[in-house]
Amino acid sequence: MNIMSLTAVELSKKIKAGEVTAVDAVKAALEQIKRVDGEFNCYVTVDEESALKKAEEVQKKIETGELAGPLAGVPAAVKDNMCTEGMLTTCSSKILYNFKPAYTAEAVLNLEKAGAVVIGKTNMDEFAMGSTTETSFFGPTRNPWNAEHVPGGSSGGSCAAVALEECAFALGSDTGGSIRQPSSFCGVTGIKPTYGTVSRYGLVAYGSSLDQIGPVAKDVTDCAAVLEAIASYDPKDSTSVKRESYDFTSALTEDVRGLRIGIPKDYFGKGLDTEVKESILKAAKLLEEKGAVVEEFDLSLVEYAIPAYYIIASAEASSNLARFDGVKYGYRTGTYTGLHNMYKKSRSEGFGPEVKRRIMLGSFVLSSGYYDAYYLKALKTKALIKQAFDRAFAEYDVILAPASPTTAPKLGESLGDPIQMYLGDIYTISVNLAGLPGITVPCGADSRGLPIGMQLIGDCFQENKIIRAAYTFEQSRIYERCPAAKAQDRKQERSDGR
Repeated sequence: MNIMSLTAVELSKKIKAGEVTAVDAVKAALEQIKRVDGEFNCYVTVDEESALKKAEEVQKKIETGELAGPLAGVPAAVKDNMCTEGMLTTCSSKILYNFKPAYTAEAVLNLEKAGAVVIGKTNMDEFAMGSTTETSFFGPTRNPWNAEHVPGGSSGGSCAAVALEECAFALGSDTGGSIRQPSSFCGVTGIKPTYGTVSRYGLVAYGSSLDQIGPVAKDVTDCAAVLEAIASYDPKDSTSVKRESYDFTSALTEDVRGLRIGIPKDYFGKGLDTEVKESILKAAKLLEEKGAVVEEFDLSLVEYAIPAYYIIASAEASSNLARFDGVKYGYRTGTYTGLHNMYKKSRSEGFGPEVKRRIMLGSFVLSSGYYDAYYLKALKTKALIKQAFDRAFAEYDVILAPASPTTAPKLGESLGDPIQMYLGDIYTISVNLAGLPGITVPCGADSRGLPIGMQLIGDCFQENKIIRAAYTFEQSRIYERCPAAKAQDRKQERSDGR
């Protein structure tokens, strides 16, 4: 049995049934990392010793009945912008190359309480700034379906690690589509919950009003189970919301009868790849055949979402990243004259080009002469986008859209053209500006075999509606494993003499 080919919930059931142990599962994940990660570069840090020790502790608790949840004993990975006590947290940046936090992020603590075993930290775009996982100080992550292509970003390491079966599931963060877009490129499922549902305590901030932690997994069931485990009210996070219910797994029912699904006409015009469009509309047709009411409508304001997002996100980033100055922790330049020179050289040498670009843009739009012209106008646009979604959700339960205008581009293609990279977020960033939940599920592949993902968007705190629609759609298709994962099965069969 290939342990890592199982979903997280399936694996946990086998562990609780005594068919395998938590230690077996962690060892299988670590062995898979050793086999394939050299080519794909999904991890920044793997803590083998700590993971095996934790697996032994979890196994004992499972045997005594102390841990009985759907994630108990399951190996998981965490994006490298979430603090983990004693384990490197670098944000894939030179400026934090040696940073070991003194505490653990609340979402990661909630995972550990559920019995999941964190085995390492995944690669990402530096400080989550990018859409391809190419801006990482530790080198790019490669797409599990074709190593010449990007996995998306900024949570590309988490999504690729799940697709490559180097963990059962992973946590990512989503500021403008950073869970949903790489999930689409890597052929996995990812949820960005309503803003405030998952604590941001311990998440290294990029855009504080936009960032949200969410799960990446093989299927909707796993994502719902992980979201249920990590979601909680946290008084340590001033943006945390106390919800009436954190029950997401009850939405795992194959029933969309009467569900009203809106398709924004604005999302299906110029710039959308023909094969992506066909796959998305085919998925919409399937949901309609299962009883959903599917209609087209005008969402409006789409063309203003990208400029508004990049002004707001960059402004917040310029403020959030001011703390990395070479004084208390992280990288400090070797030679300097005076305090200000040390700040300047440490930040110049420690940050990569994309981070510097966004810090400069953010500082510019917040400067006294341009605040009203740019930043204030972007905030007003953000409010108008939220109003447009409010009007849409007065008519529809769920909005169906692409996750990206194309499938995964080749490595280096969009990195040389930042504007082109920014435009790749056109279908995802509005969700963050409005604080809404969204889920991406695989819905096909293009002629090159690269995955296509469908995005389902819900109103605030209506995760269960998008989970129900995604689960219903998912039941009509078989999860497709990436070539590198399937290759391991063939090797195993040969070594077993079959």
